[in-house]
Amino acid sequence: MLGGVRSPRAALLAAVLVLAGCSAGDTGGTGDLPGGQEDKGATDVPDAGAPSPAALPALQVETVLDGLDHPWDVARAPDGTLLVDERGGGLTAVLPDGTARGLDADFSDLFADGETGLMGLVLSPAFADDRRFYTCQGVEEDGGAEIQVVAWTVDDGWTRATRVADPLVGDIPVNESSGRHGGCRVRFDPTGALLVGTGDNAVGGNPQDLGTLAGKVLRVDPATGGPAAGNPFADDADPETRLVLSYGHRNVQGIAVQPGTGAVYTAEQGSDRDDEVNLSVPGGNYGWDPDGAGGGYDESVPMTDPGIPGALAAVWSSGDPTIATSGAEFLSGPQWGGYDGVLVVGVQKDTGVLALRVDDGRLVEQFRVPELEDTYGRVRTPVLGGDGALYLTTDNGEGDDRLLRVTPA
Repeated sequence: MLGGVRSPRAALLAAVLVLAGCSAGDTGGTGDLPGGQEDKGATDVPDAGAPSPAALPALQVETVLDGLDHPWDVARAPDGTLLVDERGGGLTAVLPDGTARGLDADFSDLFADGETGLMGLVLSPAFADDRRFYTCQGVEEDGGAEIQVVAWTVDDGWTRATRVADPLVGDIPVNESSGRHGGCRVRFDPTGALLVGTGDNAVGGNPQDLGTLAGKVLRVDPATGGPAAGNPFADDADPETRLVLSYGHRNVQGIAVQPGTGAVYTAEQGSDRDDEVNLSVPGGNYGWDPDGAGGGYDESVPMTDPGIPGALAAVWSSGDPTIATSGAEFLSGPQWGGYDGVLVVGVQKDTGVLALRVDDGRLVEQFRVPELEDTYGRVRTPVLGGDGALYLTTDNGEGDDRLLRVTPA
C-alpha cells in the first residue's frame, strides 16, 4: 500500500506515573539460552493500589502521531525514525523532523479479521547495516490463511519496504472464521534469536500439541527461519516442534527481555480470569489446556492447570476479573530514576498501563498508572526506544489511536 506524507499533530501533556523500579544493568548477550533460570513460581500478589516507596520523577507524555487505526507495534531506528504498523495493513515512518510518511509496501495478501492482521514488528539488531525488519502477520494463501513471520528491508529514504524472506516462518495456524487468538509478538533475545509469541486460535488441542506452532513461544534463527541453536526440542523429528521454546499458552501478546539478567518474560491474555505474566523457561509448559469434550474449546479451565504435571506457575496473574494484558517492556536507564527496572504492560480492558517489579521470577510490587487510566484508552504496546524514551501505541480503533512518547520531565 502506498501512503502519502502527513503531518502529525503533537500535544505536550504532563503526567506523573506512579510506578516503582529496581536498578538494572545493561542488557548483554551471554550466549546462553535466555530464560534458563529455574521457575520460582508466583508469589502472593501485592496490593495493586499500594504506593511505591521509591522516589519517582514526573513524566511528560507527548502525542507523536494521531489518526492511527489499531497501531500494533512500533520500533525506533538508529537514525531516530519511528516505524509503526497498523493491524489493517500499512507501515508509517515518523521521521526525526516529525514528518509522517506511509511506506510503499505490499499487503495485498494480508489476512485481517478480528484480532489478526498486521501485528508484531521488530527491527534487526543489525538494522544500521542490513536495513532489515520483521513482521508477524496474517496471510491469505492457496485458498486459505495462516500466520507468517516475514522479513523485510526498507530503503534509506524510508519510502519503500520490500519482502526479502517471504515467509521466514510459515504454517502458524490462524482461526479463519474469526481471527481469534492470532498472537503475535516478535522480539529478539540476547543471543540474537527471534522470539515469536503465538495464540492458540481458540482451538482446544493446540496449546498442548507440540506438533503445531499455535499457543507457543517460538525461538527462530532469523537468518534461516529454522530453530535457533540450543532450542529445547532441537532433536525432535518434527521440524515445527524444533522451533518451540515453550508451550501451553493461550494468546501471547507481550515479550520483554530483562536488562542485566537477559531473562525473558511474556504476557498473555486469560479467558474470564487470570491474565498472566510468565518467566520463560526453555521447554516449559504453562498449563493452558482447553481441550474440551468432543474437541471443543473449554474456557472454564484454569490458565495454569494444576492437573498438568510440571505446569509452570505465573509470576503475576490478574485473578478475576481480567484486565486484558497486551505488550510488555522493561524500563531501563538512569534517566528513569525509581522507574528503572520496572516491567510495564499494556492494559486493554480497564485501559492504561500496569507496572510490575519482578526479581528472579518473583513479583515484588505491582502498580497501576493513574495518570494513564481512562486517559488514552486501550494501550496495545510499550517499547523503549534507543533514545531512552518509552513509546506507547493505543488500540481504540476507528482512527482514534495515537503513538505516544513518555519521558522523565
